[in-house]
Amino acid sequence: MVAQVHAQQVRYISDDLFTYMHRGPSTQYRILGSVDAGTKVTVLETNRESGFTKVLDDRGRTGWVNSDFISNQVGLKERLPKLEKELSEVKKALANAKQSSDERNATLQSSLESRTEQITDLENRNSSLNEQLSTTQAEIRELRAKLDTQADDLLMKWFTYGGMVAGGGLLFGLVLPHLIPRRKKRNNGWA
Repeated sequence: MVAQVHAQQVRYISDDLFTYMHRGPSTQYRILGSVDAGTKVTVLETNRESGFTKVLDDRGRTGWVNSDFISNQVGLKERLPKLEKELSEVKKALANAKQSSDERNATLQSSLESRTEQITDLENRNSSLNEQLSTTQAEIRELRAKLDTQADDLLMKWFTYGGMVAGGGLLFGLVLPHLIPRRKKRNNGWA
């Protein structure tokens, strides 16, 4: 039983071997030649009972080969140059990406170092300002204490002056009558 393929289909001989092309759909038929692995062939018909497929190879020969050796995949002979080219492009893209990444990392490292320096400077300035603030607050406390002491001293001075004036006035009031001569009293009966 031979099944006709409705449309001619392109297939390939598997890469891992070469196979013989026979005149009929079995190994009992005469060998027409060999077909190398990866060779592009056109499927003309398939005999499922015998497991053979009638093909037209790239040299224009028509013959039967074992169906197990027919593949839908392009052979390595054709795929390898494409894969090598693609690999080369991927390697270039990877190298460019690595270089770009290295440059970006260097930029980020530089930026990080700059930021670290800025943070250190800010911390030093903050520490200096905190010391100045502490010193200024101590001076303010001392000045307030001096003002409080001066206010107490001024109050004490005024109390002292007031006491001296009061004491002087009292003394003057007691001494003054003795210093002014007294008039003698006349005794004319009126007393």
